[in-house]
Amino acid sequence: MRVYISTDLEGVSGVCVFEQTRERGTPLNLEARRLLMGDVKALVDGCLDAGADRIVVLDGHGGGFNFIPELMHPCAEYITGVDRPHAGLGLEEGFDAGILLGYHAMAGTENGILHHTQSSKAGQRYWYNGRECGEIAQSALVMGHFGIPVVMVTGDDATCEEARDFLGKAVVGVSVKKGYGRQCGCLRSPSWAHERIRKEAFRALGKKGYPKAFCMDLPIQGVLRFPDKEKADAFHPARSHRIDDTGFEATFETALEIYGF
Repeated sequence: MRVYISTDLEGVSGVCVFEQTRERGTPLNLEARRLLMGDVKALVDGCLDAGADRIVVLDGHGGGFNFIPELMHPCAEYITGVDRPHAGLGLEEGFDAGILLGYHAMAGTENGILHHTQSSKAGQRYWYNGRECGEIAQSALVMGHFGIPVVMVTGDDATCEEARDFLGKAVVGVSVKKGYGRQCGCLRSPSWAHERIRKEAFRALGKKGYPKAFCMDLPIQGVLRFPDKEKADAFHPARSHRIDDTGFEATFETALEIYGF
């Protein structure tokens, strides 16, 4: 069994304020990265318990380079670094299941801890084929391009609800915290979260029927919106065209292009 894990930072156990996730190298950010490695280790252990013989972990937060090498699990491979050539790094090698670890709800989600889509500062929002999507759907679409189903998602309560909304009830949602606001919530201890993540990974990978790979009709019609005209004016589109004061539109021939506005 081959498992591909995509990670983010905002939904990791013990993370609840943007100071932990935005500026690399601060004491709070270093602690958040250590918390990330703890969640990853627990997930890899659960995948191994379920019989995985290859586990690849993608560093998906803020352009990458968040992993701490000395804390890497020896039974997994890690994709990290910056200046990435394309979406879906390594996915073309073929995997049986995908897992999203440490994810967060899309921009505008009530009581979603650290909710945003792509940039937590710019405040942009994304629609694909008329449906607003966050990073859960974006990552699942990229995996779906290769026929890989997302079987498990970890984050807060709102993250798990969003995952079920997009990916179906069969996806396993592991909540490690509950949001009371954008930077406030009720958190479980990392040790509690690690045990839950390990057990739920074993359960998710051991199911007889995985959820379907998440796909959309092609070509995909994408819309990107900024919260105000000033932020939209500062955007330099690569392939999209402007449709009004705050919005841009683009057509994507495959799911691998969905970030390329």
